This record gives sequence, C-alpha cells and structure tokens, in this order.
Amino acid sequence: MATNVGSSALASLSPDERRKQMVRAVVASTVGTSIEWYDYFLFGTMAALVFAKLFFPKSDPLTGTLNNYAIFFVGFLARPIGAWLFGTYGDRIGRKATLIATLLFMGIATFLSGIMPTYNTLGRWAAVILVILRLCQGIGVGGEWGGSVLMSMEWGSARRKGFLGSWPQFGVPVGLLLSTGITALTITIAGTATFEAWAWRIPFLLSIVLVGVGLYIRLGIMETPVFQAIVQERRVEARPITEVVKRNWREIILSSLIRIPEQAPFYLFTVFVFTFGAAATKLDKPFLTWALSAAAAVSFFTIPFFGHLSDRIGRKTVYMAGIVVMAIWGFVYFGLYSTAIPLVVFLVIAVSLIPHDMQYGPQASLIAESFTGRLRYSGASLGYQLASVVAGGPAPYIATKIWAGELFLPAKNPYMISLYILLCCVIGFVAVVLLKDRSAYDHTQEYEQQEVPARALRRPAAG
Repeated sequence: MATNVGSSALASLSPDERRKQMVRAVVASTVGTSIEWYDYFLFGTMAALVFAKLFFPKSDPLTGTLNNYAIFFVGFLARPIGAWLFGTYGDRIGRKATLIATLLFMGIATFLSGIMPTYNTLGRWAAVILVILRLCQGIGVGGEWGGSVLMSMEWGSARRKGFLGSWPQFGVPVGLLLSTGITALTITIAGTATFEAWAWRIPFLLSIVLVGVGLYIRLGIMETPVFQAIVQERRVEARPITEVVKRNWREIILSSLIRIPEQAPFYLFTVFVFTFGAAATKLDKPFLTWALSAAAAVSFFTIPFFGHLSDRIGRKTVYMAGIVVMAIWGFVYFGLYSTAIPLVVFLVIAVSLIPHDMQYGPQASLIAESFTGRLRYSGASLGYQLASVVAGGPAPYIATKIWAGELFLPAKNPYMISLYILLCCVIGFVAVVLLKDRSAYDHTQEYEQQEVPARALRRPAAG
C-alpha cells in the first residue's frame, strides 16, 4: 500500500506554521548558498586577477594563468567527493545537520585563504597550500547544493517546485555579486598596487562574518517533513550512494550532461572574462569587475523568473529553450566583446548570464525530482557535481588554450571559443531530451509506490 512519507510530519503543523517553516527554509537555503558561492567565486576571481603574480611569479603570463586555472579546476574535481560524502550523510542523518557541516567546511577554508603565505614567503609550498584549500572548498560546495535545494523543495508545494527550487540557485548571483562587488570596491579604494600587495586578503577574511550569519540562520530551521517521515517509517538507506548508483545511474549521468551547456559557459562569462578582457580588449580589471557585478544583479530577477516559468509551461521546455539561446549567444557575446567599445562590453557582460539563467532557474527541480526521497540528496548531488569535472572546472583552462592556439585551432579567434560553447549545447540538448520529466510525480512519496504521476499538478509532464 502506498504511504505518503510527508503526511505524518506535516500533520502536526498548522497551515500557518508550515508556511512559516517553508519561508524559513527557503531563506536559510538561499542565504547559505549565497555565502558558499561567495567563497567559491571569490577564489576564481582572485585566480584571474592576482594569483598568478602571487604564487607563480617566475612563470610567463600564459603559464601563470594556466597554472591558476589548473588550481581552479582542482576545486571542481573535489566537488563529486563532497557530493558523495555529504550526500551520504544528507540521506542518513538529515538535510539540516549536513548543511551546517558544509557551511563550516567551506567557510573555514575560505578564511584560511585570506591568511595563507604567498610565494615570496614560502616558495612553491605556498601553491601546495592553495591547492589544499581549494580542495576543501570543492568538497564543501559539493555537499551544499543538494541539501539547499531539498530544504526548499521538500518544504514547498508540489505546484511550485520549480520556483522554490530556484531560490537556492538564486544564491549563485548573490554570491557572485558579493564576491565581485567587494573585490571591485577593494581594488577601487586600495588601488591596484596595494590590492596586489596585501588588500586581496580582505574579501577572504570578511567571509567569516558571512559564515556566522549563515550558521545562525540554519540553526533555526526544522528538518524537512519528507526526511522526518522517512526516519519515522524506518526507510533510511544504509548505503544511499551505492543504492542510487545501482538504481538511477542513467539519471545521474544525464543530470550531469544537461549541466554542460549551463556550467561551462557560466565560468567563461564569470572567470575567463578577465583573461579575455586583458588579452583582447585591454580594458582594466575594475571595469570588468563592475560589469560582472551588473550581470549578477540581472540574475537576481531572471533565475527565479525562469524557475517560476518552468512551473507554468514545463521544466524541460524552458531548459531546452535556454540551451538553444546559449548556442546562439556564444557567438554574439564574443563578437560584441571583441569590439572593445567600453559601453558595448559593459552591456554584453551585464546581460551575459541570461541564457545561463534560463537553464539554471528550472535546473534544481529538474535534477532533484529525478530521484526518490530517500535517495534524493545523494542522487541529485552526484548528478549535479559530476558535471564540474567535465564542464565548469576545465572551461577557463580550455578557453585559454583555444585563445593561445594550442588546441589545433586558429589562435586569438574568439569564435573558436563560441564553437566550444556550441558543442556543449549540442551535448546538453540531447541529454535533456533523454532525461525523463518527473515533475508530475509527488515528491513527498517514494516513486516506486506511485502507480501513476500525482494528479495534483493536473498537467502532463512537459518536454
């Protein structure tokens, strides 16, 4: 007999109490992911701006940049490890406790990045410390995303999964705006020379304040009703990672592949943007940093909008439209950026993330609802974070190689990077077509106990 795993936990709460808990869960998830992404993006911004001089001063500019992006990639290699580690605990001990652990893990690593020695103090060992701290950041963010999405989605209404799931995604532009904005402000006040000497540490040290705020908020929320009921009914999986890989390996792979046309361009538009700007347009770093801050501000509106739109017209419909727009946008972006006209460049950077947001808004729910409740943290985290190894992590490195003409392509031709984005889009589009749309299933019930998709949505699965 089918059992509604959320019913017993929800029964003890009045509608008003549940609504308050839902709001608290969404706020806690959004604030937490904002802090985590601030920490994560800050490292990428500093890698593009100053780390080459600080940790590889004897390398030529191209080698120093490639070394930085290689260390940047290390954080992405660690993200599946974080998904495995924290996904296991998220499905065994709960979403709340695991999210507190990921926040502390990331926050401490970022704070230590602000006090670490550079090459002038420790020689090559400074780069080793940098790699270790980046690994810790990757592990932390690898476990963060899945729990934040589930905390919002599992407290919310089945009709609004796309919108509610988009709010943890909202933490990306918040984190990006905070990291680029604080960095831009620090450069502007301190000046480039002082910033490169020591003021680059300030944004890292400020992260400990944000962690304290996030910890306070997360300690005040309740566990999700879905997980509470899984515990009450003794349905907790002893080895969730093993079970989800055995049962849902196809969904894990496709969840990873659908992220390629979203994640790879994102890190080109937010990290490689500095390398390309310095090499092709000669525009200064503060200008590019402020332009990127404007892009993050635009995403404040576009990410929740496209999450909401996916509830109206279908998750896959919005997602595939976003991939098509991204395939075209890659050529428009680099064409306009190459003009080196300051106003044009500022505007093109400011709107650069909209094609990304068309995918990122509905993405959380599209991936999370692909897995049943007792395996959802592990499955969603693995699918989401495996993309980091093939998409986001290597993207700036690959783009730099393409620009330098080291991948058997014409050097200094920005449209070669556009072709790279196009290839990502083709792969992602096919994956979305193949991924089953489970938006009509009741996420508060185990999927194998549902004979038919939930009627509450009164809408066939889109796509």
